Amino acid sequence: MKMSRLKELRKARGLTQIQIQMLTGIDQSDYSKIETGARNLSFEQCRRIALALNTSMDYLAGLTDDPAPYPRAKK
Repeated sequence: MKMSRLKELRKARGLTQIQIQMLTGIDQSDYSKIETGARNLSFEQCRRIALALNTSMDYLAGLTDDPAPYPRAKK
């Protein structure tokens, strides 16, 4: 996972780590470790972060260079 993308995208969206915590339910200290690469993301954490940052899980994982989210599934 490209952690620099995670931090860059969060900052580009004008969000703090505390705001990410409020949007995702991921504790700020855990999120900080994820951003620095000291901790790996679970699938669910990656999904929550992708939704909060309006991007795709593939972008967070470095599988695509396009930060645009995929179309959402209709419920």
